[in-house]
Amino acid sequence: MQLFDVYPLFDIAIERGKGCHVWDENGQEYLDLYGGHAVISIGHCHPHYVEAMTQQLNKLGFYSNSVQNPLQKELAQRLGKASGYEDYQIFLINSGAEANENALKLASFYNGRTRVLSMEKAFHGRTSLAVEVTNNPKIIAPINANGHVTYLPINDIQPWKEEIEKGDVCAVIVECIQGVGGIRCVTKEFLQELRILCDQHNTVLICDEIQCGYGRSGKFFAHQHLDVKPDIITVAKGICNGFPMSGVLISPKFQPVYGQLGTTFGGNHLGCAGAIAVLDVIEQEGLVENAAKVGKYLIDTLKAEQAAGNLPHVVDIRGKGLMIGIELDIPYKEPRTRLIKEEHCFTGCSGTNVIRLLPPLCLSMNEAKQFIEKFKKVLGA
Repeated sequence: MQLFDVYPLFDIAIERGKGCHVWDENGQEYLDLYGGHAVISIGHCHPHYVEAMTQQLNKLGFYSNSVQNPLQKELAQRLGKASGYEDYQIFLINSGAEANENALKLASFYNGRTRVLSMEKAFHGRTSLAVEVTNNPKIIAPINANGHVTYLPINDIQPWKEEIEKGDVCAVIVECIQGVGGIRCVTKEFLQELRILCDQHNTVLICDEIQCGYGRSGKFFAHQHLDVKPDIITVAKGICNGFPMSGVLISPKFQPVYGQLGTTFGGNHLGCAGAIAVLDVIEQEGLVENAAKVGKYLIDTLKAEQAAGNLPHVVDIRGKGLMIGIELDIPYKEPRTRLIKEEHCFTGCSGTNVIRLLPPLCLSMNEAKQFIEKFKKVLGA
């Protein structure tokens, strides 16, 4: 049997990692400014995380949701406190797409509607509803194109107002910092007006914090920069530092019903132990504060280097915390490949010309400086 060939791959096999560095099968070290799609939140192979996962696996890796699991309750309490949402409820599942599926399903149960508003360039996952609210026709199969979704421009409230005032919109789903869409940030004015409109028309406001959440923006959630509380928040990626896990944070306005939602693997013992360990490290090492500080340094320094003419081809730098987009006037492919092959540094990308930085939240100031020097070399400054 062969692998189903859907991924364009670099000719590199990563064998081990530590902190913000990984090593390939030949022992070559790389600076990791991508963290496996923003998944590595506390750094590769953090000893506290490894110990917590090992201890749990030696006791019990999995049992079903038909029995009590005290680790789920502990995680809920810890996450509520860390994020400022102690009055919300959580439903634990396995992936970001699954989190968005359940969020949209819950919204539809709540108000009985079926229409959703999503943003142009949005990415919310690849499963049934999640891919339908993703603004990429190349990955929406005919069976998923069910006419539920209207895509609208970022930060232009008027078309959103016109649609919501029709009275039939089930939910609005928003990434407050678009990831795949090129690190485009929602404004405070836009989201606050959207919140008011949703309240007026009984429409559910969902914030997809799968990539921009869990401390990456320099606050626990990106929407917290904008002084708005969503009805539902979806989380994944950084929640368990690489172990598949996700969650839906749900406002008290929603009442759970037995059997309404369900999952086989979600909230398993091993995942909960890992997620609790991640929160331990985030709190003990001040990683949200570190993301804010090092991210600001990266953005400010990149902008200064651009203004000084030291970053040819860079036309814009945007983002918050350690979620940064560097827009180029050339395709990203060559500089990104040179960063990997010549400077041994992993980054991400989006669209055709945006370099995307999503490093572990433990990125140090020195590692940030190293990246800037590597990037300048690649661009020929």
